[in-house]
Amino acid sequence: MNKILSYVRRCVEDYDMIQPGDRIAVGVSGGKDSLTLLAALARLRSFYPKPFTVEAFTLDMGHVDGGTGMDFAPVAALCRELEVPFTLLPSEIHHIIFDLRREKNPCSMCAKMRRGALHNALAERGIRKIALGHHFDDAVETFFLSLFYEGRISCFQPVTHLDRTDIVQIRPLLYCGEGMIRGAAARAGLPVVFNPCPADGTTKRQEVKDLIRDLDRQYPGLKSRVMGAMQRLPLPEWAPAGRRRTPPPGG
Repeated sequence: MNKILSYVRRCVEDYDMIQPGDRIAVGVSGGKDSLTLLAALARLRSFYPKPFTVEAFTLDMGHVDGGTGMDFAPVAALCRELEVPFTLLPSEIHHIIFDLRREKNPCSMCAKMRRGALHNALAERGIRKIALGHHFDDAVETFFLSLFYEGRISCFQPVTHLDRTDIVQIRPLLYCGEGMIRGAAARAGLPVVFNPCPADGTTKRQEVKDLIRDLDRQYPGLKSRVMGAMQRLPLPEWAPAGRRRTPPPGG
């Protein structure tokens, strides 16, 4: 976790993600990425020169396939251990998307509904900043998805201000690769919750992930070069504050 923490701090500083007095919500799905982010920010707050607080928010997608939904009790226990307030937000998003609407391509609508529910909860509590668990590999995959399917050179931004809700999204894991995160979560014994989403593993993102994995084997370092190109081009808001440098190779 120390390696993750060092990369998170470097990313936070490169993109000026945290300001003194920030209340930072972490969107905790129960997956390895969001749990690792939560643990890293909880540790970072103890010594970072700009004081900030951390709160965890988990959106329960509702009953799945006649069951009782996902068990987030281990996540709540982790939050108590980290001394992070935890809020579980109930919803019927799974029922709406898969049972009522029967969406064939559910990811976009699901993301929009989850984002809306989270942002409403933050607004009710006066929180204006949320940390998301997107990492190095997510950024490279999103770049290729935009190129292949939209014909655009585009990606999400490290820091995004949403005008309509006045919420700022930050992505402190952007210098951490998926393999690095997976290893850190396992070593730390983080309580990863299984994702029962019916679309898991069958999306366009998964296709691109598999393609990039194969290309990176054929052309070692491809992902790092793509990330460096995104910073040097740069895409909107991707130039690190005050300096330009290539991030670590993701790991």
